[in-house]
Formats: sequence, structure tokens, C-alpha cells
Amino acid sequence: MHDEQILASVNKAAYYSPIFGDIQIDDSAFEQLSLKISEQVYKEPVNAFINDYEQIEPGKTGHILDEQTFKKEFQAYFYEGKPVQMTIPTIPIHPKVDSELLANIMVKKMSDYITYFNKNNYERSHNITLAAEAINNTVVFPNETFSFNETVGERTLEKGYLPAPVIVKGELFDGIGGGICQVSSTLFNAVDRAGVEMVQRYSHSRRVPYVPPGRDATVSWYGPDFTFKNIHNQPILIRAKVAAGRVFIQVFSSDVVNFEPRFVPGAPSKLPEEVRIDVLGD
Repeated sequence: MHDEQILASVNKAAYYSPIFGDIQIDDSAFEQLSLKISEQVYKEPVNAFINDYEQIEPGKTGHILDEQTFKKEFQAYFYEGKPVQMTIPTIPIHPKVDSELLANIMVKKMSDYITYFNKNNYERSHNITLAAEAINNTVVFPNETFSFNETVGERTLEKGYLPAPVIVKGELFDGIGGGICQVSSTLFNAVDRAGVEMVQRYSHSRRVPYVPPGRDATVSWYGPDFTFKNIHNQPILIRAKVAAGRVFIQVFSSDVVNFEPRFVPGAPSKLPEEVRIDVLGD
């Protein structure tokens, strides 16, 4: 039983394994039961985060099955016939980012970067917003490597991403999630200003208009990723927001962070001309 719910009914006979005349627990059957219970009771912890009102929302503790205790209690039931009903033992999993940590690393702004886009292009604007929300409130610990693809996840229709076929000065953006490279490029410039170590970063095959030449970071789920390493002595906090045709990314840390800011040229504020096209097939 877990949270007042019955997760499984157990028939002793299904777990009998006669060995040399003695009745033993069938290890294979027990492992299958343990796996089933483990999947049912697992609850992922939730990190603390900063809401839209700049207030800290506390994290939530998760839990996993306490496998050793569960095995002992199952053996007691199997060999001694008790208890008839078992409370599933769990081990708490504390969130990686709690309120105290978040309060400490939202103190000092290390850098920011802004890029601009046409807010009237609904599909592209929608994809940009989803990707920015995915990286918002991300905490990267010292010596930890951030991956854009791992953080944002696969861009699919099921996750709300839309096809965004657009040509911007000769470059074609089409397919599910079109536009998210503007988020990865904005992030690249923001964290570069904050002095992190670039691990993996690729430019588009053609120039993009929303950042200066050579300052972009293309990403694709089955292709290039953008990754960087936090080489500082403190965790860094990424804040990302989309509003009024702007992608705005800030990097924060504690007041004792040691870093050397880098010069990075700002993005052009003039919107490029866009041409809508129809894409045939997939």
C-alpha cells in the first residue's frame, strides 16, 4: 500500500521456488514485482524556481522505493505470513535546487543578452517562447556541463512546438520547432559574456540576422548541440524571458562568484525582412 492505495495483490504461490525440498522465494518473480512497485511509487523531485512575480517557489521532495527494506518486509510476509497488508517503504529524493540555494545565486547579475524577432510570426514566436521557458531557471553547478538539447528536450508536436517555415534573408527555417536557434544563440552570447567555457558550439551554414556574424549557435535534436561548462566557483542561474519581440536572457550567481566578464557585441535591433512560403511534403 502507498498513499492509501493498493498497488499490487500478491499470491504466495506465484513466488514459490522449491529447492532441495525447501520452499524459497522465486528471485525472478520477486524482481519483477519489485520493478513494478518501484515504477509505481517513483516520484521525481521538483527544483525550486523563480515565478513570474520574481518570487521563489519552494522545491518538492520526491521518493523512490527502498528496495532493501521492501525485500525484508516481503520475506517476513512470505516466510512468517505477516503482515497481510504491507506499507511500501520509500526513500526521499531531495531536489537538487532548493529555496536557500536559489536565494543565494540570484543576487549578482553576471551578464545579459537581448535578441529581436518579428512577434507577428506566430509559429516562430511560439517556438521561441517554449524553448525559452525550458531553459528558464536552469542552475548549472561548478564543473557541470550544460546541454541545450538535454535541457529543452526533443522538439515535437506533442510538446507544443509548431512548424515554422520562414526564409530570413535567404535562409530557410522549416520543420517542427523552427526558431529555437535564436534562443540557443541568445544563450550562447549571454553565457559567453559571463565567462564560461564553451564545449560545443556550431554556426549555421549561412549567416542569421538576429546576432552579429559568427555569434550564433545552431542546434538540432538529431544534429548539433550547444554545450558549455561552468568553470566558476559558484553555481550560475539562467533566467530567460520572451516579451514584445525580444529574447532576453540573464545569468546570475552569488555575490562571491569569481569571473572575468568577456566583451560580446550586441545584437542588431532592426528586424529582418521575412518571406512566408509553403512547404510541401513533410
